[in-house]
Amino acid sequence: MHGFFEIVEHTLIDSVKILPFLFITYLLMEYIEHKTSNKVKQVIEKSGKLGPLLGGLVGIVPQCGFSVSATNLYAARVISLGTLISVYLTTSDEMLPILISENISATTILSILGIKLVIGVLAGFIIDFVLRKLNKNKLEEKIVDICEHEHCHCEDGIIKSSIKHTVSIFIYIVIITFVLNGIITLIGEETISHFVSKNVVLGPVVAGLIGLIPNCASSVILTQLFVENVISMPILISGLCVNAGVGLLVLFRINKNLKENLKITGLLYAIGVISGILLEIII
Repeated sequence: MHGFFEIVEHTLIDSVKILPFLFITYLLMEYIEHKTSNKVKQVIEKSGKLGPLLGGLVGIVPQCGFSVSATNLYAARVISLGTLISVYLTTSDEMLPILISENISATTILSILGIKLVIGVLAGFIIDFVLRKLNKNKLEEKIVDICEHEHCHCEDGIIKSSIKHTVSIFIYIVIITFVLNGIITLIGEETISHFVSKNVVLGPVVAGLIGLIPNCASSVILTQLFVENVISMPILISGLCVNAGVGLLVLFRINKNLKENLKITGLLYAIGVISGILLEIII
C-alpha cells in the first residue's frame, strides 16, 4: 500500500510541475495556428512537386490541425501521397510541449525535430518520384469534398482553446505517468530498458506499434519513456514518425478506399520502423 501511495505522489508531483509550461506552450501554438493555418493550407495546395518539403515543414509544427487538413486534401486528391506521408512522418503531436516542459535541452529537441523532418521530406520525395514513374500520382485540380474535422476547438478563442488543450493533455499525462510509474516500479526500469532500447530491431518495432495508436496518448507514452531514459532517441523518433495524431482516423473515415488506407498505414509504419533501426545502428 505504501508503494501505491508513493507512485501516486510521484505522479502528481511530476505532472503538476509541468502544468504552467504546458499552458504557455499551447497558448503560443494556438496563436500561431489562428494566424497562419489558412495561409499554410493554401501554400500546400499549390505546392506541386515541392509538396513533401512544404508538407514536412508544416507537419513539424506541433498542433493537431495540419495532419487532419492534409488528410482531407489528400482524400480530395489536392495533394500527393508523398506530401501526405511527409506531413504524417513529421507530425509529433504532444512531443514538443512535453519535452519543453520537462526542460529537455534545446539541442536534443532540435535534433529530434530535424531528424524527423529529414525522414519525412526524403520519404515524401521518394514516394512521389516512384508514383510519377508508375503514372499513379495524378491529382485532381480542384477539391472534391473537403470537410474540416476540427479537433482544436478553434471556435472557442485562443485562451479557452489553450485551456482545453492543457487540461486534456494534463489528464493524459497524469494517467499515463501513473501507469508508467507503476510498470517501472513493478518490472524495474533496467528490465524495461534492456527489453526495448537494447534491441536494435525490437525497440523500433514496439515503438512503431505504440505510434499507431491514433491519438495523442501514443506520443505522450513515447515521449515520457524517453524523458524517463527508458528508450533511446532513435526509438522515440521511430514511434513518433508512425504517429500521425488523429490523421489516420480521419483518413479511414473520409477516404472510402479501405485497401489504400491500409497500404498508407503499412507504409507509414514501415518507414518509421526502418528509420528507427537505421538510426540505432548509426547513432
